[in-house]
Amino acid sequence: MQLENKKPVSYILLGYMGSGKSTVGQVLASLTSLPFIDLDDYIEAQESMSISQIIAQKGIIYFRKQELLYLKSVLKRRESIVLSLGGGTPCYYNNMELINEKPESRSIYLRANVPFLTQRLFEERQTRPLIAGIDNRDELAEFIGKHLLERSAFYNQAHNVVEIENKTPQAIALEILDLA
Repeated sequence: MQLENKKPVSYILLGYMGSGKSTVGQVLASLTSLPFIDLDDYIEAQESMSISQIIAQKGIIYFRKQELLYLKSVLKRRESIVLSLGGGTPCYYNNMELINEKPESRSIYLRANVPFLTQRLFEERQTRPLIAGIDNRDELAEFIGKHLLERSAFYNQAHNVVEIENKTPQAIALEILDLA
């Protein structure tokens, strides 16, 4: 199903890891026929190494500086896009300001609660560098809760908030389109 947009709109998806930013972004891009960019994938392609390797070899400060540089580069595009951000992207420098000032864009916080995110992330934690060393569900829940508390002030600056729990990526994407 293809949907027509009346005017060009970019959709910028943000939220905690495991909230489905990339999956929902791909569905949304398909529905709108807009190009999809995953900022983490974009950074990895530009740097020719994974985010984990960048952080291990060059440090977190280098990574966050490069993330800002690449975010600015992607936001300067004239065409409308669907952009999924890394979980921490909105929380550094003036990134939320840059995100929200892109003309004709909508920033959307894909929000979920701690138990939902813990359930979703526990099985895939080995593929997530930030939580790879956490082997206990309670410790993971505590880690996620602490991070969400720290990050919520940034996430809640999004133009819109969409609750994602118990919804398919398709349903979430359609809900986002109804916001515009």
